[in-house]
Amino acid sequence: MAPVIEFTSVSKRFILHRDRRDTIQARVAGMLSRRPPGEEFWAVRDVSFAVEPGQSLGLVGHNGAGKSTVLKLMTRILEPTAGGVRTQGRIAALLELGSGFHPELSGRENVFLYGSLMGLGRAEMTAKLPEIAAFADIGDFIDTEIKHYSSGMYTRLAFAVATAVDPDILITDEVLTVGDEAFQRKCMERIYGFRRANKTIIFVSHALEVVRALCDVAVWLDHGVMRASGPSGAVIDAYLADVNRHERERLAAAKGDEVPSEDSSFRRGSHELEITRVQLLDEFATEPAVFQSHAPLTVRMHYLAHAPIIGPVFGIGIHHESGAWLVGPNTGFDEFRIPQVVGEGYVDYRIPALPLLGGSYRVSVAAVDTTQTHVYDIHDRHYPLVVQSSSMRERYGMLSIPGSWDWQG
Repeated sequence: MAPVIEFTSVSKRFILHRDRRDTIQARVAGMLSRRPPGEEFWAVRDVSFAVEPGQSLGLVGHNGAGKSTVLKLMTRILEPTAGGVRTQGRIAALLELGSGFHPELSGRENVFLYGSLMGLGRAEMTAKLPEIAAFADIGDFIDTEIKHYSSGMYTRLAFAVATAVDPDILITDEVLTVGDEAFQRKCMERIYGFRRANKTIIFVSHALEVVRALCDVAVWLDHGVMRASGPSGAVIDAYLADVNRHERERLAAAKGDEVPSEDSSFRRGSHELEITRVQLLDEFATEPAVFQSHAPLTVRMHYLAHAPIIGPVFGIGIHHESGAWLVGPNTGFDEFRIPQVVGEGYVDYRIPALPLLGGSYRVSVAAVDTTQTHVYDIHDRHYPLVVQSSSMRERYGMLSIPGSWDWQG
């Protein structure tokens, strides 16, 4: 099948004028004189990729990498300076807050306006209005001019309308971060529903684990240039390795130290407290190559504290090979207090019966401060965990959760 979105050597240039004309006199004077040529800024440079029907694509990269420009090129808000953009199907886009609605119209009137722009008649939008109002949860404000809406109300209505018009392609930017926790969960449930319905989704978020779980493929943009494209897990790993490398260089420069080697690309942190060794142990305190489902597992983190550290928090994460983050406990969440560490020691996390089905997994470990905002040391998905389910009949999924059946005829 033909791609639903295709970028072919796409570039977008803007002209930046540095001379400021803040007063009326300056603007009048500028009208009478030739404006100096502006500076060229290439927001996107020679980007090529394709999205197949039903695929979910994630765009990742730092702020200013060109992600929002790519979205605007997809939706034809912008036209490329060079190259070609081809799309097919109905596109619903949630870009920056404020786009798509008229501030002088009520919420109800904007629903009908949006529907008409998407090619839907008034009767169709009238039928959809109760569902939209219920999802947006704005009550009687549906008949209030939206210029009086809070950012949260605006976002809820915009998302409700965009997803109610049954688009072939749904495009979402970081705008969803405006909503509260409950609304974000509703949004993600609906987005996953679109994915199950084989819709195409273009997703931009700094929440990389969400991108990893939601998206089949990803594109990494860096200052407008495409650094990588392909399976989302591989692209995100490459992006994180680059972020970690830059962080190591920054910390080394601040301390006047030598930059650590690339062998530590999986690792980041300030290293006042280091995790020096990690063991995956069975019930006999040995390190087997393969663990069995429902058998014990202990993750042992050996550490070295170069100075006394008050109240450190240790944690682990287990990820499926597909990238799904399955579990992430830590001593802070579990209220297991470690008053102080100094010198060498180790911390164990014990799982009495491993609930994983057969497959390949990756283990992460971390040491952070009491507030869990300052990272001492993180080893990101560095330790392989291979699980077999040879003694079990259960085969589907990733987890084996104890349960029982009952039947009445």
